[in-house]
Amino acid sequence: MPTFKMVTDQPPAGDQAKAIAQLTEGIRRGDHYQTLLGVTGSGKTRSIAGVIEQIERPTLVLAHNKTLAAQLYGEFRQYFPENAVRYFVSYYDYYQPEAYVPQTDLYIAKDAAINDEIDRLRHASTKALMERRDVIVVASVSCIYGLGSPEDYQDVMLFLRTGEARSRDEILRRLVDVQYERNDIDFARGRFRVRGDVIEIFPAYEDRAVRVQLFGDQIERILEVDPLTAEVIAEKPAVAIWPAKHWVTTDEKMAAALDRIETELRERLQWFKDQGKLLEAQRLEFRTKYDLEMLREVGYCPGKDFLVVIDESHVTVPQVRGMVEGDRARKRNLVDFGFRLPSAYDNRPLTFDEFDALVPQIVFVSATPAPYEFSVSSQVVEQIVRPTGLVDPQVEVRPARGQVDDLIGEIKAQVAKGERTLVTTLTKRMAEDLTDYLQELGLRVHYLHSEVETLQRVQILKDLRLGTYDVLVGIKLLREGLDLPEVSFVAILDADKEGYLRSETSLIQTMGRAARNVAGRVVLYADEVTESMRKAIAETNRRRTIQTQYNEEHGITPQSIVKPIRDMIDLAEVAEEPASYGAGEEREGKVLTATELIGLAEQQRASVPWDIARLLMLSPAELEGTIETLEREMRKAAAELQFEKAAVLRDQIQELRKGMGEPFFAGARRGHRGAGGRPGGARPRPGRPAGRGRPR
Repeated sequence: MPTFKMVTDQPPAGDQAKAIAQLTEGIRRGDHYQTLLGVTGSGKTRSIAGVIEQIERPTLVLAHNKTLAAQLYGEFRQYFPENAVRYFVSYYDYYQPEAYVPQTDLYIAKDAAINDEIDRLRHASTKALMERRDVIVVASVSCIYGLGSPEDYQDVMLFLRTGEARSRDEILRRLVDVQYERNDIDFARGRFRVRGDVIEIFPAYEDRAVRVQLFGDQIERILEVDPLTAEVIAEKPAVAIWPAKHWVTTDEKMAAALDRIETELRERLQWFKDQGKLLEAQRLEFRTKYDLEMLREVGYCPGKDFLVVIDESHVTVPQVRGMVEGDRARKRNLVDFGFRLPSAYDNRPLTFDEFDALVPQIVFVSATPAPYEFSVSSQVVEQIVRPTGLVDPQVEVRPARGQVDDLIGEIKAQVAKGERTLVTTLTKRMAEDLTDYLQELGLRVHYLHSEVETLQRVQILKDLRLGTYDVLVGIKLLREGLDLPEVSFVAILDADKEGYLRSETSLIQTMGRAARNVAGRVVLYADEVTESMRKAIAETNRRRTIQTQYNEEHGITPQSIVKPIRDMIDLAEVAEEPASYGAGEEREGKVLTATELIGLAEQQRASVPWDIARLLMLSPAELEGTIETLEREMRKAAAELQFEKAAVLRDQIQELRKGMGEPFFAGARRGHRGAGGRPGGARPRPGRPAGRGRPR
């Protein structure tokens, strides 16, 4: 039986060895819940990998978004190159669920674009779980949707062996039964083609095809081939062909399901007619009969002993809890107005109680576990000491009155040292006003909040690290997910305003942004110390004491993290591949790359807003060619699991498409954000005086 074999040149450091031992012991004695409280930068993934190596059980690692899941997938693949590390997230690049808005009588049909590579990885995950135990599946919370019966999935698997007596027609029928499509021209995943006594199958979970050569009614050879070049890669004694889709079942179960749907349809139609809702009855009858016909003809209609690790549990657990209610709320209108049968509610995510009942053991992982994790865990394992020796930042409380004047002095001191500053406010308006005021004083500052587009967001963060800006002002965007080693000072304005943005968890996460620099400091501006502030400060000081004591005992000198700026999304590398066209196709002018677009905007930025500058100098042909180039790069980035880069390209494509369908200056009347980060560059907002004084 394959075992987990961890490959790394990094022995456990700091608190990692202790955390691995305690979590492993808890799992072996049967603890249902445990929590790993690991500070930012302490190597939590390294510790979880050590636990998996010790317990040797299949493991599900749950993350709250695709980007984090992709990062964890890459890390676990590095730690376990000889084991089956798989990736299971929603396979949609774009997804618009079916919905109905009764107020406007608006029906929105389901629309989606499936990412072929992620679909392959999902099938590879299922196949691995069926065939072996040394499996780690990194998934987003979408995995709590049902995929059908594992028993049915395994029962319909097609197994072929060299020398076995199998007729050609029998193999073809079985392939159709497990949802493979015959296509002798376009050979792609989930399809098969036939040439005489040779059957070629492209499994849904592989990037290589299988060639089955028959001699009469006997399997003569089974070959693994390159689907593009047809080159033979290897000869195999046997092969298992798993279904091309997860939603498969036996003929008996399909027949029973169709009977139940028809019975439910008759009952529901009678209910609508009794209520006098004839339109709803007509809708439901038409749609359901269409779906029944699809199920009869093609088999579907559009629509253990293991460990679970929940990463960033303070965010992921609430997501798991809330998914079923969000799904039900959307479907309620579809059922009430005759678009779907009530059984549509059954295709849903698990409730949290159902999820909890299916999972034998859970390890919550977070720097700031929520009260739920603390309340249910049999033990909370702390990983406070960082391998780098870095300690949590010093925290100080200063009066809110005069906070801006005090902040200006701190920023100037930071600039003199060549270090960066993050400032958090409570609202977008406050962030913009403070940015304007600091700019008037000659400081290099920019703001960052949800209205800043993804493309600009990434560039702003890169500019902060490069020193183009010394200060970044924002709201909750400065809490999680930002890795900025150059930042040594964090200022939290109005820290005593209790609420979501100033809760204990939020404060600890925000203060953690200064934990990657040896000179890290945090100032909370407040007129009173709230309970959240008191707890956050006490926790930070407790961690700092543990870290400092460990460093003294082991003779460790803390060092700031050094991280190459190229690790952030490098816009200079986006869409550099020139466009290519088929024979007979022509384009006027050249196709601009992303770098050229950015350079063009930079040249015009002083006098013309960003969007207009980019569009003014593009002919329609150049615009069309540029969009095609960026779309290829977006699909490539998504296939390589670089979702942040794909999002940057997606937003840029959307902006360029606006330029093809709207007058160039239509957006200017609505206002654009210039280099200073405010509408229309340096112009004051409509209805507000230009000299409105400085913020408090």
